[in-house]
Amino acid sequence: MNQLSNRINSLKESATISMAAKAREFKDRGIDVISLSLGEPDFKTPKHIQDAAKKAIDEGKYFSYPPVPGYLDFREAISQKLKVENNIECSAGDIVVSNGAKQSIANVMFSLLNPGDEVIIYSPYWVSYPAMVELAEGIPVFISGGLENDFKTTAQQLEDAITDKTKILIYSSPCNPTGAVFSGKELKQMADVLRNHKNIYVISDEIYEHINYSGEQVSMASFPEMRENTITVNGFAKGFAMTGWRVGYIAAPSWIAKACSKMQGQFTSANCSISQRAALAAITSDLSPTFEMAKAYKDRRDMVYELLKDIPGVKTNLPNGAFYFFPDISSYYGKKDGDKEVNNANDFCLYILENANVSLVLGDAFGDPNCIRLSYAASEEDLKKALTSIKEVLARLK
Repeated sequence: MNQLSNRINSLKESATISMAAKAREFKDRGIDVISLSLGEPDFKTPKHIQDAAKKAIDEGKYFSYPPVPGYLDFREAISQKLKVENNIECSAGDIVVSNGAKQSIANVMFSLLNPGDEVIIYSPYWVSYPAMVELAEGIPVFISGGLENDFKTTAQQLEDAITDKTKILIYSSPCNPTGAVFSGKELKQMADVLRNHKNIYVISDEIYEHINYSGEQVSMASFPEMRENTITVNGFAKGFAMTGWRVGYIAAPSWIAKACSKMQGQFTSANCSISQRAALAAITSDLSPTFEMAKAYKDRRDMVYELLKDIPGVKTNLPNGAFYFFPDISSYYGKKDGDKEVNNANDFCLYILENANVSLVLGDAFGDPNCIRLSYAASEEDLKKALTSIKEVLARLK
């Protein structure tokens, strides 16, 4: 008898994690699978960051519980980083360090939302946004930017979606899954809409800020009129190849930061002490390794773009950030290979996994059933092999 809560029964499993699990099943059967499903850098954490963690262990001063919002010197360093790099004025008291940017966003949702509050989500979106909103008893409201507009929604769409129940707007830039980057002009147009709605708060997810090829990274909180209504989310997983260290943070008006610290105190308490010392080194040291990784991602993007353009029936744009493509593959719907028929993105991903031994993620999970997400955070060799295999097996579909 199922005695689980309605909350957990209605909660969807993360599609990225689900596809990664399917890929592992194939590997366990001895099948070599190239994983392009998870958004995880294939680089190792830079050595100077590793060394900082080792030093913290050897010093023996960081074995006790840290303060719930994070060590003061670390939050001061984050505050300084935001001032210098992002033009965001904030103090250490406005910072809360969490167990990854995912927890940072969840803290905000649970701290701000009441049942029935609406959250505008720019679509395509990161898979966990709607689930977090629903767990906090909010109502997701999706507005979509199409492939023809680089998947970017407009200020007019935002204006049209706002109701008297709107409490939060959330988006990522650079975006997971599309790689779209909002320009300063586009964000200013959104700010001009929101300045007339002082009861709406913006969650600006900037976790991919260092993997940006557009030459322009603008934070919503850098606009003076938006400072008191914006929660900036960031972390160390992507730009510093620190996925397993689990360090994220918010910069927010102090009353929101205090609420998130209170929430976190009841769920997990502080982030890992040693991870914080490593992350402190990451943002106070030379960023050359980060820039080198970003350069490698850009080279891979350019290569994958050419390979995707060479596959008949696949439509894609050229993303300006992150490490994903989000191509439209709907031209293959209704086609068959023997008794195997592809009717949707799930069928497409399973067909590719079973026949090309490449794992992808269906676009439904990100808000677009005509697309799939492909991560190019893999070696050039694996990317070439994967795209070649995908092209070959798709040619069988008639």
